[in-house]
Amino acid sequence: MASSYTPEVTGTGFRARVQKLGGHLAGMVMPNIGAIIAWGLITAMFIPVGWIPNDDLAKLVDPMIKYLLPILIGYTGGRMVHGQRGAVVGAVATFGVVVGADVPMFLGAMAIAPLTAYVLRLFDNAIDGKIKPGFEMLVDNFSAGIIGALFAILGKLAIGPVVDALTKGAGNAVDWLLDHSLMPLASVLVEPAKVLFLNNAINHGVFGPLGVQQVQDTGKSILFMIESNPGPGLGLLAAFMFFGPRSLRPTTPAAMIIHFLGGIHEIYFPYVLMKPRLILAMIAGGMSGVATFMITGTGTVATPAPGSIFAYFAVTAKDGYFGMILGVVIATVVTFAVASALLGFGRLKSDQEPDEAEESTADAGTAGVTPTAVAPRAATETA
Repeated sequence: MASSYTPEVTGTGFRARVQKLGGHLAGMVMPNIGAIIAWGLITAMFIPVGWIPNDDLAKLVDPMIKYLLPILIGYTGGRMVHGQRGAVVGAVATFGVVVGADVPMFLGAMAIAPLTAYVLRLFDNAIDGKIKPGFEMLVDNFSAGIIGALFAILGKLAIGPVVDALTKGAGNAVDWLLDHSLMPLASVLVEPAKVLFLNNAINHGVFGPLGVQQVQDTGKSILFMIESNPGPGLGLLAAFMFFGPRSLRPTTPAAMIIHFLGGIHEIYFPYVLMKPRLILAMIAGGMSGVATFMITGTGTVATPAPGSIFAYFAVTAKDGYFGMILGVVIATVVTFAVASALLGFGRLKSDQEPDEAEESTADAGTAGVTPTAVAPRAATETA
């Protein structure tokens, strides 16, 4: 499967395989972010706790999240595997996991749609050149119909219930963290995963489906803000600008603009990979931001994608702007302070030697990522 929405991954190791899986999941969601934002805006405006409550227009909310969005994701997933024919059977199969489910079947769509399209691709390859002239359209249509119908039934009877149970389990775990005021601990796992380029998979594959359920109930969700907060990245780049290796300091202002205003978080990941100890600063900044969001009770109505400050302002719930701004600022300040200390406030000899800086850059390049290598891809990547 190919996607222009995620970084190209090379290699065959475990990390590369995980990154490829995350890229595939994100590639199914990213083209449909506009539809998700449309749903979020309608929800924020018209549900009983929205900006302008309207019972009639609020009827759009439930069908869009239960049917439209999962089927769009399934359609996109099928198209990634086998073009238009894959898209059609992916959408049909997705409907199988959607019907009867109590939760939005984003994960179910991501699972069954590519699988159905892959089976159809195998079938098409097997009969390629073996159909008598005049029967091609008949075979194409009935093969897609039969395979799509079989997988819709499989989705309804098997895959749907499994994904439903997993989603409810994940939701219960998140609720437990929220009930015990432990949501900031999520940053301990999220921040290291982000710098391994799993940010889109985490944001759209894990927090997204859970967040939309919260928006349905309360009109906003903090889950959309855990991974996408642009504050930690801004704080890290600011620390690099003042106290990082001198050879890299001139690169940080442009990276800050691309990251904070453009929402391209991938731009700062190589800086963390060069100095792995800085992951502690990212965790501290992420935790402080989440804690602030939680204490102030803020949330967004949809995923801020890309994760720029402009996107944050666009989707923040009407009563959450103070908490949102405060959380971004605190996350920035905390990350900057911790990262500056870890960089020795520019006095660490090892951080100032050009040879080591170049060696570190080369090491990051071995992993397939460097600041200069990421920048050209920025136009197609989002956080």
